[in-house]
Amino acid sequence: MRPAILAVPTWFAALLATMMTFVTAAAAQDKGTVNPRPLPPLANPNDPQLAARELFARKPLPAALPPRPIGFYAKGCMAGGEALPVNGPTWQVMRLSRNRNWALPETVRLIERVAAKAHAQAGWPGILVGDMSQPRGGPMLTGHASHQVGLDADIWLTPMPDRRLSRNEREEMSAVMMVRRDRLDIDPPAWTSTHWKVIRAAALEPRVDRIFVNAAIKKALCREAKGDRSWLHKVRPMYGHDYHFHIRLSCPAGVDGCTPQPAPPPGEGCSASDFAYWFSDAVLHPKPPTKPPPPRHQLTLSELPAECRAVLNAPDKKPD
Repeated sequence: MRPAILAVPTWFAALLATMMTFVTAAAAQDKGTVNPRPLPPLANPNDPQLAARELFARKPLPAALPPRPIGFYAKGCMAGGEALPVNGPTWQVMRLSRNRNWALPETVRLIERVAAKAHAQAGWPGILVGDMSQPRGGPMLTGHASHQVGLDADIWLTPMPDRRLSRNEREEMSAVMMVRRDRLDIDPPAWTSTHWKVIRAAALEPRVDRIFVNAAIKKALCREAKGDRSWLHKVRPMYGHDYHFHIRLSCPAGVDGCTPQPAPPPGEGCSASDFAYWFSDAVLHPKPPTKPPPPRHQLTLSELPAECRAVLNAPDKKPD
């Protein structure tokens, strides 16, 4: 919990509850499997108390509907999803067993552009792509609270090897830890002089609304960024982003039903006051709770936008 003496920005307070699951997801670096098994059928899929994540996780293909984000990043779903190809000239998708390389078509195109720019501008062989969304978005069984509307994507801070990874490597390989053991700065052996250029390539995309990183990584970006630094205001500290950065697109213009988040505060976000909370003792060395916290509430289908029921019930979108 934050110390009472430190003020939390409004945008952070609004997002904290939905982003806390990144702590577990990033720290655990959960591995996948080369032999994924389908989830067992639900005994009563119409149970109104059933967690919506159980329903969305059982949809292996997107809905045959026009592409559209529905709801908020952490409380919604996606119609008309598209898969990012697992191999591209400047990218490879990791953890194929999760089936989370889906997003809205505009998000897929953006990831392809960012991969090409990282190669051309930073000299990376390419990017390793982590979780995007499920085929129909919605809450996930494990990991993220967001990534529900097809506008989020995780990019590993480990550059892509100059060869095609095997299926086993994609499931077992771990991203490199970028944060120093004391959590106050980046780890010099892991962090390179080109990392900031890769993140800049994403941040300069006009549709990118936020990029989430660990506070130590944001600190390094503030120190190393050269030239036009206006993109730094999009890069915000967030729990659990020690190994990857999270790209979030803004809601498409003119699309009803997509709920935006508040604009980030003005400025680069590089002052001592911007980092005060993140480098406080309460955050760096949290005390264990005196009693176990209650289980996190799992959204039911009735708590999501009404259109998400139609997304679940729509026929499968056939591959092109």
